Amino acid sequence: MSKNLEAFSREKTYSEPVYLQVEGEIAFICFNRPDKRNALSYEIWLRIPQLIEECENDANVKVIIFKGTGSAAFSAGADISEFKTLRYTAEGAEKYNKATMIAEKSIMNASKPTIAMIQGFCVGGGCEIAVACDFRFSDEQGKFGITPAKLGLVYNTPGTKNVVDLVGPAKAKDILYTGRLLDAGEANRIGLIDRIYPAEAIKEETVRYAELICRNAQLSVRGSKKIINEVLAGAIEDSPETAELVIESFLSEDYREGVRSFLEKRKPDFKYS
Repeated sequence: MSKNLEAFSREKTYSEPVYLQVEGEIAFICFNRPDKRNALSYEIWLRIPQLIEECENDANVKVIIFKGTGSAAFSAGADISEFKTLRYTAEGAEKYNKATMIAEKSIMNASKPTIAMIQGFCVGGGCEIAVACDFRFSDEQGKFGITPAKLGLVYNTPGTKNVVDLVGPAKAKDILYTGRLLDAGEANRIGLIDRIYPAEAIKEETVRYAELICRNAQLSVRGSKKIINEVLAGAIEDSPETAELVIESFLSEDYREGVRSFLEKRKPDFKYS
């Protein structure tokens, strides 16, 4: 067992509805309302960008993993009690929607790779968060759905684009028009999730994958993420900023170390973080 997984397996007790746990080079953002299937409250949406910023400012953190507390749910969606309070008026709904979109964009725009480690239900806002991540790994009990059609709501454009980018327009329409739940097998077949693991192996396999990313040159990883995001936004050639990134990589110490290690047939020791 890796040190990251061994430390993470000794889960601590937190009272916050969402919390950050950093183990070595991996940060875990954990939804912590297991009695409510980790339902997402307004408070949680507000907290997500703050936790992302903490990860961005921590030079040791190389990968961010989102997960739910317990094995029943990543998140079963919005806290229904807020539909009759905060989200009951137009003003309140606008305030709530703004918070969700800011949180979603903070995940999408994070410079560091993000993984949603999904156990059980991943529905509504939970699926919105997962789809905003770079990768989605699920256990065999994963259940996925985006359900605004069952509530008389309209899904926002960034969230819809993320779904379309993953599964294409026809499958996105199926998911959004019907609001039905997909099991892990179907979600994987259409590209909504990337990998399926047995429940007893998902933590180990997700951490193992994160460690694979951690071992690589972070200048390359983050540069690739930035450029892929620009491609998804319509770019077909380098912007001045990405062109500079490419040139900087050739001038970096990590590039020199990569070449040396390749010629010397050893593992590289990259320094950029």
